[in-house]
Amino acid sequence: MDKIWLEHYDPRIPAEIDPERYSSVVDIFEKSVATYANNTAFINMGHSITFAELDKLSAQFAAYLQAEGLEKGDPVAIMMPNIIQYPIALFGILRAGLTVVNVNPLYTARELKHQLNDSNTKAIVIIENFACTLAEVVGQTQVKKVLLTQIADMFPAPKRWIMNFAVKYIKKMVPSFSIDNTESFTAAVKKGASLSYTRPDISINDIAFLQYTGGTTGVSKGAMLTHRNMVANLEQISSVLETVIQPGKELVVTALPLYHIFALQANCLTFVKFGCPSLLITNPRDMQGFVKEMSEYPFTVLTGVNTLFNGLLNTPGFAELDFSDLKFALGGGMAVQKPVAEKWEKVTGKVLLEGYGLTECSPVVTVNPPQLESYKGSIGMPVSSTDIKLCDDDGNEVPLGEPGEMYVKGPQVMKGYLNRPEATEETIKDGWLLTGDIATVDEQGYFYIVDRKKDMILVSGFNVFPNEVEEVAAMHDQVVEVAAVGVPNESSGEAVKLFVVRKSEQLTDKALIEHCRKHLTGYKVPKFVEFRDELPKTNVGKILRKELRD
Repeated sequence: MDKIWLEHYDPRIPAEIDPERYSSVVDIFEKSVATYANNTAFINMGHSITFAELDKLSAQFAAYLQAEGLEKGDPVAIMMPNIIQYPIALFGILRAGLTVVNVNPLYTARELKHQLNDSNTKAIVIIENFACTLAEVVGQTQVKKVLLTQIADMFPAPKRWIMNFAVKYIKKMVPSFSIDNTESFTAAVKKGASLSYTRPDISINDIAFLQYTGGTTGVSKGAMLTHRNMVANLEQISSVLETVIQPGKELVVTALPLYHIFALQANCLTFVKFGCPSLLITNPRDMQGFVKEMSEYPFTVLTGVNTLFNGLLNTPGFAELDFSDLKFALGGGMAVQKPVAEKWEKVTGKVLLEGYGLTECSPVVTVNPPQLESYKGSIGMPVSSTDIKLCDDDGNEVPLGEPGEMYVKGPQVMKGYLNRPEATEETIKDGWLLTGDIATVDEQGYFYIVDRKKDMILVSGFNVFPNEVEEVAAMHDQVVEVAAVGVPNESSGEAVKLFVVRKSEQLTDKALIEHCRKHLTGYKVPKFVEFRDELPKTNVGKILRKELRD
């Protein structure tokens, strides 16, 4: 730690944590559910469960999984939005000594098939609304057990019956599907009540999560996050928050999906550790409904991405909410825009903090102290036990104030990419993780993101990789050449734009976008198409995306 800026390191962020203070994520969970047994753990659509209930139900699910013959380390996928079944499944899988594979419910069949096969997933818990996608590909995977759930399955009757009926038959939100040998998630949990749960020997170095990301380049890869990685990052986050968080007394609003590493760690795991309830927002796109739910609870913490905060600020009724209990809001996943941060501070009277992380770092790397008095455009300082250096293209550290690629070293850095040693070697060199992000640091030790070294596009906090979009667009028989780039977008930070050389003018932008929609998750679908006679290339024929962006 010989960097000049470390002389100004903020004392509010402790220098070191013990990454092995707990033996596993399960160890933290067990201590919390015992300490805060009577506290509310999760709230969703007016229904809540306590930590004691979460303890009981997750243990029953763990017993069921063990009885089904799943062996230690086997990957089990969760594919659902923010509903109470998610934490029950999550902690049940971990307590059974298995590996959690988080799956975006909006994946297309192609994307889902890739992730299930790449991870070698053995079982999946999936909400019925998206089972039609699984039905298309499950026969081409190693998945042997499919557990189905409906949105209101954990609610008491008659609310459960009414909501499930309305979702399926009135709103028609469950497309028809056919999958052999399925079982209901609630039936599985009930079965577990009559089975004995045996706590496995979980090592700190066992893989807890296979969290899929494109990394800094290329196709979707499984970042192997060990229990040590996750415990370390939990301790790092805790060391920042413990000065402002009262164990058992906070209420965090969880609108970001729990399958995303940001919400998984910063909301779910962090506030379980602190014994605090999490308000799960199932459909944050319904901003009016979102604001109505917030009005019913004395929330103290809110996490989100820039687009979420911007959406709330532009929703009628938000400005009239009671912000007196709010301690801080934390933005991550994408850059927080200055106009949004300033308006947030004006409306709520509280600072919108910004942090920085990536899946490969479990995810938190830097954060602003919660005591920050106003937005400063910085991603903050490194969390405890984390080194950052800024390097040029040759790997040499740049002078203070000069931009360079962020290299990160710390106990939260992933084990590597599953079955991809070459990609791992490209990303982790001598223990340093190369982030692909260009940053600067000031004399006080605050970091600022300048740009991304790679061509990754960031749409509402989600990584979109040009190669994947280009591959799908190129599947259209009227496409000759194609390049995908990110362009500024007011609502999502960036949007995907295609530059296309077409065979004939019969191909329209609408037709190409519709083609992409059939094969890509919504946020990856191009919003703009520009047709050209030719695309700029290097002398070896590589398309110059940078020129197109410029």
